Amino acid sequence: MKQVDILGIPFDTISEEEALDLLESYLDEPKNHIIVTPNPEGVMQARRNPAFRDALLNADLRLADGIGIIMASRFIRNPIPTRVRGYDTFIALLTRLTNKNRKHTAYFLGGAPGTAQKAKQEMENRFPALEVVGHHHGFFNPEEEPAILEELNRLNPDIMLVCRGMPRSEIWAAANRNIPARITLCLGGSIDIMAGNAKLAPPLIRKLGLEWLYRLIHQNRVKGQPSRLKRQLDIPRFIFAVIKHGRR
Repeated sequence: MKQVDILGIPFDTISEEEALDLLESYLDEPKNHIIVTPNPEGVMQARRNPAFRDALLNADLRLADGIGIIMASRFIRNPIPTRVRGYDTFIALLTRLTNKNRKHTAYFLGGAPGTAQKAKQEMENRFPALEVVGHHHGFFNPEEEPAILEELNRLNPDIMLVCRGMPRSEIWAAANRNIPARITLCLGGSIDIMAGNAKLAPPLIRKLGLEWLYRLIHQNRVKGQPSRLKRQLDIPRFIFAVIKHGRR
């Protein structure tokens, strides 16, 4: 599979349909495959955080989710053909498996207390072939982790969904690669969307690749959390780094 290097992080040049074929094949293999979707913020975080960088480099599939990644690839004249959004790909995978009446199990890890349980109910109602055999919120402390891992080993889910935010999801998945799942998907805050606690950006905003701006405005206005504004400073840093790298 061809890859494009963006500031030291290789992205797989793959369409959503190709990604779905690959994920479905992973479900037939008796080992865990880690899928990550780093955006420009993630690339910049990886440059500062060696553990996060190693987690991305050792993942089995790195999807170009953010429009900034696509634009950077075009700037360096090694274009990635299309975005492959992590959330959309997960939903498409569940749709494909349900249409084939292929039963599958999952474990949801992430969100605030109660969110994963709500996401379980919503997703099982939407996809009858899905059985969420276990769930846990994403704000557990180190003392709670052994019980979570014991439960995972006992339940043996096909799909492990990790939504603890970036980079915690990816670092946790890398540290626990030996769990008995077939695929581990690190999807940021997607579990809040699945639970109905958050909404996707409107179609036009998504088409223009401005989800980051929508989330920034929406979070600060509704939740009053300015932390996202600080994280968004990595976007201009990313742009300057790509320009500097492209001139070499």
